[in-house]
Amino acid sequence: MTMRVFQAVADEGGFAAAARALDMAPATVTRFVADLERDVGARLLQRTTRRVSLTEVGAAYLARVRTILAEVGEARAMAQEYTGGMGGVLRVCASPALATHILAPLVAQFRQRHPAVLLDIHVRIGDDLPIADHDITLLGTPSDYDADLIARPFASTVGVLCASLAYLGRRGAPRTPQELSEHDCLLADHMADMRHGVVRLSHPAHGERLTEVAVRPVCVVNHSDTLMGIALGGAGIAVLSVDLVAEHLQSGRLVRVLAPWTCGHYTLYAALPSRKFMPTRTRAFLDFLSEHTRKRIREALGGEAGD
Repeated sequence: MTMRVFQAVADEGGFAAAARALDMAPATVTRFVADLERDVGARLLQRTTRRVSLTEVGAAYLARVRTILAEVGEARAMAQEYTGGMGGVLRVCASPALATHILAPLVAQFRQRHPAVLLDIHVRIGDDLPIADHDITLLGTPSDYDADLIARPFASTVGVLCASLAYLGRRGAPRTPQELSEHDCLLADHMADMRHGVVRLSHPAHGERLTEVAVRPVCVVNHSDTLMGIALGGAGIAVLSVDLVAEHLQSGRLVRVLAPWTCGHYTLYAALPSRKFMPTRTRAFLDFLSEHTRKRIREALGGEAGD
């Protein structure tokens, strides 16, 4: 437990944050770390009034602690495999968008199938997700992975153009990609050419050939849920990943325009901390995640291929 507390303080950046993450009293966390430093005979953390940082020996010690705790987790999982039942804790990490729109909708159904599995979901902001500390980490794009990490694709998705009924009632729907230039467009910042406002569209019948359309972006956003909220409010036509907007397309709050044109193809990955051993609960969750996500994407696309 002492090693886990030390790791939490390092990861969370402080004693109070670690105490919240571990659901422990701050004084208990402080005592655990003090006992550990006394045991190893070295200061592992540098404390100031504003922040806590690793000392040189603390950084080296943390690297070994991560390896030890990962191996302890694997040993526990292997032992549980022999009991024949599927249970235990499954630690899942994801960005806010994937946690909200991919993970949250499937928790209830997964729990019905596997009630003995406790899902411990951590939502993290940023690209540097702690893959080694979780059983599964959801990623929206491929990345450079550590040599001892493996990433498995669990679904393919596309960007679609959609708008609210209120906007379409005022402005009508574009009938061709070129008519997008006459509309108010809402773009994610990674999809927009900020100087020219160019959207690159593809059509199933055109293979890999892209059609570029100059549009008039009235809003460029770096947060997918904010972009979705602006579209729901009737501000314009948005480019959104279909896996994130599936619920609103199915409910009719947003309407897809220019189908079957799409804007970008993406792969959703589940990153695993090790190639050595995969517990049954992890394998079961990956299978369920893939099945559930692909089904939602297919339904949102109206039967088009989304795998």
